[in-house]
Amino acid sequence: MAIVVGTSSWSDPGFVEHWYPKGLAAKDRLDFYAERFDAVELNSSFYAIPSTKTVEGWAKRTPKGFRFDVKLHKLLSHHSAQLKDLPPDLREEAETNERGRVQLDRALLDEMVRRTAEAMKPLADAGKLGAYLLQLTPAFDPRENDLDELAPVIDGLTPTPVAVEFRRRSWASSKRFEKVLDWLSAHDAVFVSVDTPPGDHVPIFPPIDAVTEDSLAYMRCHGRNTEGYLHGRSVAERFDYDYSKKELEEIGGRAKALDSEAEQVHVMFNNNARDLAPKAARALRGILGQDPGPEP
Repeated sequence: MAIVVGTSSWSDPGFVEHWYPKGLAAKDRLDFYAERFDAVELNSSFYAIPSTKTVEGWAKRTPKGFRFDVKLHKLLSHHSAQLKDLPPDLREEAETNERGRVQLDRALLDEMVRRTAEAMKPLADAGKLGAYLLQLTPAFDPRENDLDELAPVIDGLTPTPVAVEFRRRSWASSKRFEKVLDWLSAHDAVFVSVDTPPGDHVPIFPPIDAVTEDSLAYMRCHGRNTEGYLHGRSVAERFDYDYSKKELEEIGGRAKALDSEAEQVHVMFNNNARDLAPKAARALRGILGQDPGPEP
């Protein structure tokens, strides 16, 4: 299947409350999800590297051909991290600033990358590791940061592709964007196209589509709720948006255009309020002529 549709988590609280059958055990949620979708973004890995045993369980419980796109740890994507976010044995040696934020040096970066690849090996061995997602913080600013800072992460995780999502609008400026795409192509990295709320605010990256790695194109759909995206205090508030059929047809058209340039396209819905993401994902599958799976 060239266009693969899923959601940015399978265990979001909104899903648990509004989408999964009442009383469904936590251990059965992934099985339920994988009956309806062919891929998912692993979100918990943004907060902590999971154990190999846990990952082995995911590999065993999902069908052949299922894909996990793994969101990289917050420290690797230049978000603020505290000592408690690191593996316990790395906390003693890590340095922090005056605010208690971990300082990312090359040795720590390399070790976090190594442990990530080691933890995800069961998925890779099962052919179920799709890509790593590097969701950069809006604070990753071209005036202060250089793309080469991302190279150790991308190179350290090869041959699995790393999909890079920019969240600062200035990376898309006319004087920079072509260089961004060229850099990603040179490093065999995947540019993440986005569907975002309207507005030219700093953290809203424009909906530009591009393919920088022939094997994969990637799109994340965050909804179009500008007020919530900018000022929401929770995930549910930030990504509370119910896509209309017309908007999903537009996203489907973009996915088909990407499909003409890449071997596979992953479209992930991150409008994780209530049941809106799985609802949109299932509707898009129908628009694309795919079997939306059994009703939840």
